Order: sequence, then structure tokens, then C-alpha cells
Amino acid sequence: MSKIYGIGNPLIDILSNITNDDLNALNLYKGTMHLIDKQRHRELIDYLKSKQLVYSPGGSCPNTMVTLCSLGIPTTLAGGVGKDELANVYRAKLKEIGVKDDLISYDEPTGTSIIMLTDDKERTMNTFLGANKCFDAPNVNLDSVKGSDIFYFTGYMWDTEPQKRAIRKVLAFCKENNIKVAFDIADPFAVGRYRADFLDLITNYCDIVFANSEEARYLFDNYDAYECCKSMGKLANIAIVKNGKKGSYVSDNRVITKIDVQGSATPVDTTGAGDTYAAGFLYGIAKGCDSKTAGMIASFLAGEIISQIGAQFTKEKSSELRSYIEKTYL
Repeated sequence: MSKIYGIGNPLIDILSNITNDDLNALNLYKGTMHLIDKQRHRELIDYLKSKQLVYSPGGSCPNTMVTLCSLGIPTTLAGGVGKDELANVYRAKLKEIGVKDDLISYDEPTGTSIIMLTDDKERTMNTFLGANKCFDAPNVNLDSVKGSDIFYFTGYMWDTEPQKRAIRKVLAFCKENNIKVAFDIADPFAVGRYRADFLDLITNYCDIVFANSEEARYLFDNYDAYECCKSMGKLANIAIVKNGKKGSYVSDNRVITKIDVQGSATPVDTTGAGDTYAAGFLYGIAKGCDSKTAGMIASFLAGEIISQIGAQFTKEKSSELRSYIEKTYL
């Protein structure tokens, strides 16, 4: 069974239900991730103070590592947190699930993501990176990387120079040590900012790449999810393009398979859908499944996560899902 090492942004998610009018009043573009500073963070929290806020440990790569670990795959999470109460909450969550904690503490606040949910279940994220911005190449524990079979990261890491250096250090190490690399592009705006870099990463370092149809469209300037998967499949061994309610496409050594939606297609909350899809796919790969089966597990888990509020499953739910997957797909 594979071990998976991830570098990500440990964030405390602050979830709130809002209206389209609220989004307009706040001048936010629906369905995307906005990077914000301390002042903007205070403004948003102030605006939301009359609404109910739910706090929970999250972050894109961390969601994937937590879900994998809760399904029985050993994972390690690296990243930056503060020396504050939110960091204690975060570390306690990792310990409870069993994720190996490679987090580094800095004299900066722990990062947060204010996630705003509209009635159509779209989520708009406002991320204050905080301590995450400090995580740099010297903070990488190469012994943890060495003990892994797959290294996983997302496009969000490209938003700060220190994190970029950390990722590049691990990518070079993976290349030397034949460790597989999985990359989730994670955000269409990130493609807008770093398209050339991402194409270079996919071509030269990545074994498995995840994109949703919008990210793939920005990457290849093509509205057709199938064609985008075909293009991405020429750059990486395994390329996945998620296409919402229409399912997903998986290219494995240039052979493309369509994966129908498994489980629910009626969202309650789309937060973490992509993170959970990645977890399901990597779970399948870690268990030695072919890419079609891995895609079906991924689609099933993504259907389950959008049927609930929040980006992670409870312990009980994880155990139930794990036995269902073992019976149905393995």
C-alpha cells in the first residue's frame, strides 16, 4: 500500500451561507478563490458577523490527506501554521485522524479560508494564507518524502515564492528517487497566473494530473473537456479532467475512459469536491487499482462529499465508505 506525502496550506475554514446580493456587495467573483490580506479578512468577518459561522480544519491538499488517511492510506502533511489556538485545533485534528504531522510553526497567524456558500451550492473562497507563506525549502523533511510512494501538491502552492521553492525541492528529489508525483491544478485563476509554469510542471515532473473543466479550458484554450483531457494526457501518464454533473475523463497512457457520476449529483455543498475526488483516485492507485476503477472510486467519494456540509467526512462516515469501497470496487 502506497504512502502519500503532501505539502499544502493548512487553513481553518470559516463557512457561511450568503446570497448573490452579498457577493455583489462584497465585490466577489462567484466560485473562485480570492487571496486576501489581514485587513480584507477583518472586513469580511465584520460583514458576516450577523450570520452563523462554522469553523473547521481544512485547506485543499490537507482535505485530500485527511480523507486518504481516514480511508486507511498512510499520509503526511507538511505546511505552515501559527503559534496560536487555531494551530492547536489543526494539529489535534491531524492527530485524531492519524495524519503524520510535518507542520512547521511560525510567528504568524494560522491561515484561514472564509468560504461563502450561495443558494446554488457554489462556494466562493477568501483565503488568508498567514503562516503558510513562510513554509520554504529548508523546512521540507526529505526523510518523510523518501518514505513515500507519491508526492501530492496543488496549484495554490504557486502563490508564494517560499512555497514554490519548497515544491521545486521536493520535485527534484522525487525525480532522483523515482517517487510518483500527483498535481491538482485546483483553481482556474491560478492557471491564469501561472499557465506556463503549470504546463512545464505537468510535462517534466508529473505522473498524475487533476483539473476540472474550467481549469483545463484555461490551460489548453478549449471548451471541450474530452479534448482537454486528450491534450493533458499527451503531457502526463495519467490525466484527469472533472466535468461536474457530466462525470469525468481519465487519460491513461493516452487511452481515454469516461467515468460516469457515481453517487449523488445533487449538491448540498460543493466545498472539497475536487479534494475528495483526488483522494478517491489516489486511494485507488495506492491500492493497486487500474485508472478506471480509481476514477470510479473518486467519482463515488466526490458524490458523497457534496451530499453533506463541509469538506471532510466524520470518522463514522469514513469507516462506512471504506467498507463500501472495499466491497464494491476492490
